[in-house]
Amino acid sequence: MKKVIKNYIDKIENSKVYEVASISPLSKADNLSKELANSIYLKREDLQPTHSFKIRGAYNKIAHLYQSKQITEVATASAGNHAQGVAYSAKELGIKATIFMPKTTPLIKVNAVRALKAKVVLIGNNFDDALKESKTFCKKNKVNFIHPFDDPLVIAGQGTVGMEISEQFPENLYAVFVAVGGGGLIAGIGTYLNKVHPNVKIIGVEAADSAGLHASISAGKRVKLKEVGLFADGAAAKQIGKKNYELIRNFLDDSITVDTDEICAAVKDTFLETRTVPEPTGALALAGLKKYIGQKRIKNKNLIATYCGSNLNFESLGHIVERSKIGEKKEIILSIAIDEKKGSFRKLCKDIGQKSITEFSYRKDGSSKAKILLGLELQDSKRSKDTFLKTLKNKKYSFTDLSNDEISKKHLKFMHGGRGPQLESEFIEEVYSVDFPEKPGALLNFLTLLKDKWDISLFHYKNQGAIYGGALVGFTIRQNQVKSLERDLFRISYPFTRETENLGYQAFLK
Repeated sequence: MKKVIKNYIDKIENSKVYEVASISPLSKADNLSKELANSIYLKREDLQPTHSFKIRGAYNKIAHLYQSKQITEVATASAGNHAQGVAYSAKELGIKATIFMPKTTPLIKVNAVRALKAKVVLIGNNFDDALKESKTFCKKNKVNFIHPFDDPLVIAGQGTVGMEISEQFPENLYAVFVAVGGGGLIAGIGTYLNKVHPNVKIIGVEAADSAGLHASISAGKRVKLKEVGLFADGAAAKQIGKKNYELIRNFLDDSITVDTDEICAAVKDTFLETRTVPEPTGALALAGLKKYIGQKRIKNKNLIATYCGSNLNFESLGHIVERSKIGEKKEIILSIAIDEKKGSFRKLCKDIGQKSITEFSYRKDGSSKAKILLGLELQDSKRSKDTFLKTLKNKKYSFTDLSNDEISKKHLKFMHGGRGPQLESEFIEEVYSVDFPEKPGALLNFLTLLKDKWDISLFHYKNQGAIYGGALVGFTIRQNQVKSLERDLFRISYPFTRETENLGYQAFLK
């Protein structure tokens, strides 16, 4: 392995990255440093020509091929930053580039690639579809495929980030937090830093619903996930690259996962520190850094988070703002019961006191108790929340904390109309969350494939600005039809999860 490591170090130190990329600065996050009692720095890869670190690996690979083989064309598959890196590199070298992208890719990213004079082929509903088609194209036309992460020269290109950190922060650095998708960035950074500064901790950060590295480390071998979440779409790889994993397992000190709300809070933090807006993947490492500080209770350390990209799909901004307060632990969502009588609303508001109400939803349904969906903004996270909930208990309120319930945050806050009708004894309502690809015709395709066989009793969908959007769908069926319904849902091939026992659904919609 020593020989392999030395070979990577040589590749990093002799990369061609700086023919197009710049040495990105380390920006101190003054506000967070004060708040979290550590010195926190952001490695600003958002300042690269394509606003992402991906240009490093893409250009290094293509430039070496151009020099050694005099290639005239390259191709790749990508839904975002790697696509722009390949297109930019090809344009700089005066060669052709064909980029295969899923049909679900946001138009802003498609247009960015086209603006760099690359040919875009929209194919399939996901990255795997685009990858398969791109490799067929490369084989048929004898074109070099530029892998997004599982390639030594791509890894070496990303490793120049680690080389810069070693020069910018030569001593007293405690840990570097790196966003992880396919593993190219952390493989490059970690390999270099572990060689020149072996005492520096390398910590991988993943979205909780796309944690392929975390699963692989736990299993002691590469694990392929069945599904991945796509909020942090730049890091939504089902499996760590083979070459990447061989390197990572030799130096990784820790692995941490963060949820959507924690990522959204880190997006806000980054904006407040830099006045720039990262894409979710760009804020992934900072979200992990904040969580790690809380878990390990570390103080007075020098910590770096990779700010690895700012190619934000603008339509997702509203969703990020909506979820950031929950991620900061400064907003709670409650289902709270009050007596269905005059004066109950006023009494509840009086008992809440001088707090900012962010959500207050109610619809009369004929029962003796009124169910309120209540959102409240708090001042200082957990301590404030615990004090408030204790106050509610003392005042004899019955409530359920829905702050961590995805269905409540994603659907209930936007739904109106109350409960469904009373069903006859042989019928039940089964509810599922279904992931729809964000493309024209997705809903029609879903309904067509169901063939009007099932009675839809509930439906809510809201565009979150991601590649896939979640819908909440209810079906009125006979009790013995559940397995038949789920067989039909499996055939449609949209990912789905049964939500009939969800607390938010039970409280407000059943």
